[in-house]
Amino acid sequence: MKKILITLLKPLSFLPALLMMYIIFSFSAQTGEVSGNLSYRISYQIVETKNELLNTGKSYEELAYEAEQIHYYVRKAAHMTEYCLLAVAVSFPFYVYRIRGLRLFLLAGIICVGFAGLDEYHQSFVAGRSPGIRDVGFDSLGALIGILLVQLFCWSTLHAPSSGNKKRHKRR
Repeated sequence: MKKILITLLKPLSFLPALLMMYIIFSFSAQTGEVSGNLSYRISYQIVETKNELLNTGKSYEELAYEAEQIHYYVRKAAHMTEYCLLAVAVSFPFYVYRIRGLRLFLLAGIICVGFAGLDEYHQSFVAGRSPGIRDVGFDSLGALIGILLVQLFCWSTLHAPSSGNKKRHKRR
């Protein structure tokens, strides 16, 4: 019964990846103005929080200027974060299906980079947005980080020596 349940639930391990793809697609469907305003508000919140923590007493104009200075980096960090999360969501199910090492790296990488390219193409149809090869590069870098994190996590978890395993091996 347990094997049947696992067999039935395995395909559901891809649901987080599909959800992440939906979230990325939804962000890309925002107009350029909406997307720009969202990332600017985040940029402003960052500099405002820094201002409060360091008690620098900057004016609204100074904060707005600082927010504008980091706006580009916030947008690119968002790209990398989205695709890092996508790569994690794609990679873990492959581990469940015993796809590991270079095969996992290539398969998850192809899926993430391919989706990044399709997403940029999708943006060409959205008002105020345009596709950017540089964005695919940032997306790919985020995906690489996510895949490496999963590989490191799974390798260290599955290959870490534990005292329970050593005892079992000594008894044999």
